[in-house]
Amino acid sequence: MKKILVVASLLLVVSSALVFGQAQAETGKKSYVFAANCAWPPLEFVDENGDIVGFEIDLVNEIAKINNVDISIVNVAWEGIFAGLANGAYDAVASGVSVTEERKAIMDFSTPILVVTQAILAPVSNTSLSNTASLNNKTVGVQLGTTGHIFLDDFDKSRNDFSVNIKAYDEVGFAIEDMLNGNLDAVVTDSVIASDYVMTNENYASKLKITGSASDLGEPEPIAIAALKGNTEVMNLVNNGLKTMEENGTMDALKKKWGII
Repeated sequence: MKKILVVASLLLVVSSALVFGQAQAETGKKSYVFAANCAWPPLEFVDENGDIVGFEIDLVNEIAKINNVDISIVNVAWEGIFAGLANGAYDAVASGVSVTEERKAIMDFSTPILVVTQAILAPVSNTSLSNTASLNNKTVGVQLGTTGHIFLDDFDKSRNDFSVNIKAYDEVGFAIEDMLNGNLDAVVTDSVIASDYVMTNENYASKLKITGSASDLGEPEPIAIAALKGNTEVMNLVNNGLKTMEENGTMDALKKKWGII
């Protein structure tokens, strides 16, 4: 079933690219396709009306406006998002992408748009999970393939005095639901995502809290928009938009709009 869903997603991306190729011919504007895994509020998510919204979505739309181009955004599962970029299914990924040395070997990154750390999210009744060491012998949820997942797994394998049962989910929201159902002790996720669930999500604000920081899972991570290595056209487009937004105050306004500190 998973393979069928992946194929369907790629077909959707290809068809979107064809539609926007025609739009380019009609409007005279150059067209691009950006991918996002829309399960990361407040960065990108699907709202109650079924619309794709969020901080990075607004950011991409502003980049398009500043550069007088068309940019379509497609919702792609995180598990295959970088494979789609490598295969040319879209031009860039704007989806809370952490800049890592491993990724820099195959991708180019824009000017960072945020800096995040790994946060420990737990039910309000839990007061003991304050740091990575406190996760010892606990069951911890992560989103599959994220830096939180990778770092926690590496930390677990590298230490003889630490053991954690990691459960990986397709979306961080599934991990949080499973934690509230009593199946996890905590969830490790990006600090900006954790803050959104605690401070602004009315379904979770009274049930969850950020109990600590998993600071030894790595240094603070810059978040940026990714493109294939050597794609200077897209990088120039993105960086020009980001620079303009920093200078004219739009970046600060969008952070305030989406509650990003």
